[in-house]
Amino acid sequence: MSTIHVNVRLFAMLKEFAGTSQLALDLPEGSTVADLVAHLTANYPPLAPYLQRMIIAVNHNYGSKKQVLAPGDEVAIFPPVSGGSGARPSADEPGWTHVAITPDPIDAAGLIQLVTEPGAGAVVVFAGTVRDHNLGRPVTHLEYEAYPEMAADRLRQVVKEARERWPAIRRVAVVHRIGRMELAEAAVLIAVGAPHRDDGAFEATRYAIDRIKEIVPVWKREGWAEGETWLEGEYHPKPGE
Repeated sequence: MSTIHVNVRLFAMLKEFAGTSQLALDLPEGSTVADLVAHLTANYPPLAPYLQRMIIAVNHNYGSKKQVLAPGDEVAIFPPVSGGSGARPSADEPGWTHVAITPDPIDAAGLIQLVTEPGAGAVVVFAGTVRDHNLGRPVTHLEYEAYPEMAADRLRQVVKEARERWPAIRRVAVVHRIGRMELAEAAVLIAVGAPHRDDGAFEATRYAIDRIKEIVPVWKREGWAEGETWLEGEYHPKPGE
């Protein structure tokens, strides 16, 4: 029987249970995503309790379990989301977009400056920061992990969707940080410029953070005095999102 070679990337708690973040697998030709999941369930028992609720992307796009795999496909498996950069724009680029996934502290003032230009009479900023409590217990820190290549693509998609809904908005900057963050540090920052305050800057900023928590593959591990745990969301993106 002919076989195909696929590369599997595991994130968040899956890589810990499997003891690796990457697997190279040979599967029968014509195998689907569902067949891959069945193979992992049978051959990697620690993953079995988690695989059915995980999200799967093929070549940076959300897929379905019926999707047939091709030789060389990259398959990423990760939990529901919990939770690239461009050059400095010139004055004649009102629709410029900046997205980034970075381990570095977020420069809020710098991002505000990027979206501030003569045509923007309103600049709206949202910063998501690490708070000191969650689920009734004190939080000591958060650690974020991302599927960086896909995350940057999905950040650009979020901005594109926002522009379609509020076409008057101008420059947009979105940065999500990864790695360990202490209390009160910014994990994500969104800055949107628009001609006037009623031209969608508020709405686009709110839409962006809500959508990021749905489709951008970034997860967080929450730390408290007694230990740490990965947090999962509930939204399962549809193929094509």
